[in-house]
Amino acid sequence: MQYAPSDLKPRERYKVLTSFVLPRPIAWVTTIGPTGVVNAAPFSFFNVFCEDPPLCMFAANLRPDGRVKDTVINIRRTAEFVVNMTDEPLARAMHESSGDFPPEVGEPDYLDLKLAPSTKITVPRLADAPFAMECKTWKEIDVNGDRLLVMGEGIHFHIRDELWDHAAMRVHMERYHPIGRMFADRYCRTDDRVVFPPAEGAKTAV
Repeated sequence: MQYAPSDLKPRERYKVLTSFVLPRPIAWVTTIGPTGVVNAAPFSFFNVFCEDPPLCMFAANLRPDGRVKDTVINIRRTAEFVVNMTDEPLARAMHESSGDFPPEVGEPDYLDLKLAPSTKITVPRLADAPFAMECKTWKEIDVNGDRLLVMGEGIHFHIRDELWDHAAMRVHMERYHPIGRMFADRYCRTDDRVVFPPAEGAKTAV
């Protein structure tokens, strides 16, 4: 089976990409509106791309009715946001926050999600997130006028204490249960893991 992207409608391309590029990490992005309402919205076209500086990027398309999403409006006003990661206890609330909420209704308030102050920006983080990264906008890329790629520089990290081995600088994987996005309303758990020995590389004859 083969396709040329030009032969597919945008929605069909979306279905092909999201059906095979998975599981995808989810950026649960908190922003703050002009009246102080805190918005929380999940984005699964997301990942980290660099560590020096620490950069992440997510894609925000327009709403089905053509309106710009509150997340984008808020980021363009403040140039600040927090990327919160999701684990199993938070997964249902994360999914519910993807619904349609008017700007005056904050998802954290509506879904009884606890907020905590950030350290270097005004936007609060989700207090129960296993990992949260305070971000300043690094760059924006407009795609065809209907999608915005938001690149953020992580300027402060928050890690749930029991998840991190500070001495080894390593996550306790047996305690961290992230949720991945599949497609449509489907998600996956990530506890079925495979560990390989270190790769040996090419073996040369002696």
